Amino acid sequence: MRVTMIGTGYVGLVSGACFSEFGHDVVCIDKDALKIEALNGGEIPIFEPGLDDLVSRNVAEGRLSFSLELKQAVAESDAVFIAVGTPSRRGDGHADLSYVYAAAEEVADALDGHTVVVTKSTVPVGTGRKVREIVSERLAATGSTATFDIASNPEFLREGSAIEDFMRPNRVVVGCDGEAGRDIMRRLYRPLSLRETPILFADIETAELIKYAANAFLATKITFINEIADLCEKTGGDVQAVAHGIGLDNRIGSKFLHPGPGYGGSCFPKDTRALLATGQEAGVELSIVAAVENANRRRKQAMAERIIGACGGDVMGKTIAVLGLTFKPNTDDMRDSPSLDIVPALIAAGATVRGYDPEGMDEAAALLPGMVFCEDAYDAMTGADAVVVLTEWNQFRALDLNRTKELLKAPLMVDLRNVYDPDEMAQAGFVYHSIGRRSS
Repeated sequence: MRVTMIGTGYVGLVSGACFSEFGHDVVCIDKDALKIEALNGGEIPIFEPGLDDLVSRNVAEGRLSFSLELKQAVAESDAVFIAVGTPSRRGDGHADLSYVYAAAEEVADALDGHTVVVTKSTVPVGTGRKVREIVSERLAATGSTATFDIASNPEFLREGSAIEDFMRPNRVVVGCDGEAGRDIMRRLYRPLSLRETPILFADIETAELIKYAANAFLATKITFINEIADLCEKTGGDVQAVAHGIGLDNRIGSKFLHPGPGYGGSCFPKDTRALLATGQEAGVELSIVAAVENANRRRKQAMAERIIGACGGDVMGKTIAVLGLTFKPNTDDMRDSPSLDIVPALIAAGATVRGYDPEGMDEAAALLPGMVFCEDAYDAMTGADAVVVLTEWNQFRALDLNRTKELLKAPLMVDLRNVYDPDEMAQAGFVYHSIGRRSS
């Protein structure tokens, strides 16, 4: 089948490459000439493990290409995916759908024959109906005889494991009212039938809500265990044992029960805000989601206070080493990362902050003015009064503790990801603070 993917951001590029791996002919479209030139030159604009090999292989085999020209690609496609950005609007939290609607207009002008127009971008409920209206009006205005179906196909890709998530998903969700559109979507995802992947067909509004509801629920689990971690610290409990104990209940499950400095990234913060805005617009109070949003914002702010407290209540003139800046490992994504709250607060309190991240420092350089960027973890710790583990990259899980202690002015670690064992850190001679566990 022939597929056009509009947008070569994270979702569009990963989805386009994976569809081509399924054997479909995919053209990825973008308005950014420099990005298309770079992609055609083999340069991948994002860090995602395995993506560079996947793209290069499918380009070489002729199934994947990149272009600025939308019209011909759309006219020849069975399915056109809109995978453009939907950032939060300033002020009201609603998703900015201007890029989606602009893409829908361009697609309508290029349609030829029958095509399914699919929203892959994360969009609030009602967007698919609006896209249908835009395309219908444009076709009527131009007298085109093209026909189309509208579909919603939300993505559930985790940064750092997106290819695996696409190739071996828990489920595929498709919202589509037309049978011809459903048939095209079935054929697109047919390779997954070998693994008996559930494909859930629903109406468009339901599919749009599934995406937001899923992310809001996962954000709730993270926020819940963070609050339980705070309670553990006050009562002497161990949050990791608590998380294990409740996670063994299959009604709860063990995923997303890992305490930390708060969630970030491209999805959870934006999607919870958009869901709240949708609820307000519909006159429905989403009090749990509102509490999650507020608690997560407060938690990021509290983490800087936690670090300052571990340093004796004052960091004026002190040097803090921060390991990890991205919101999670195996990505270069800095969007809503806890580091964007924690590092500026430490600097404002008078600390010198030396940081290192394996992939995120280019992005972080523009977002964290005043930070000293270092060559590696040990460079960051040289002469520091304390070290903070902020993102659980694998290379931070097995630091040479003897070398770490020698480089630091004092053997003080604040582990905001619970990477290390408190007893082992005590035996190694560290003053060790973590989340929801006793300090040593």
